[in-house]
Amino acid sequence: MHISYNKLWKLLIDKGMNKQDLGKIANISPASIAKLGKGANVTTDVLLKICEALECNLEDIIETVKNEGDEQNEYSIK
Repeated sequence: MHISYNKLWKLLIDKGMNKQDLGKIANISPASIAKLGKGANVTTDVLLKICEALECNLEDIIETVKNEGDEQNEYSIK
């Protein structure tokens, strides 16, 4: 399972913003924007800054997505 930021990108489009605009209003670094763009991990502080700047909740900008082949939990009894 992994985190997807597709909801964030859709929200930015709806607001007529780009990634650079987000970096400025949320006061986050270009490196953090780059990580988001690659779907990499960022700190919760970065996510909270984004939510505050966009006046939204975490569930409005991120979602969990199952990886292909993740049908079974690693803790499942076999």
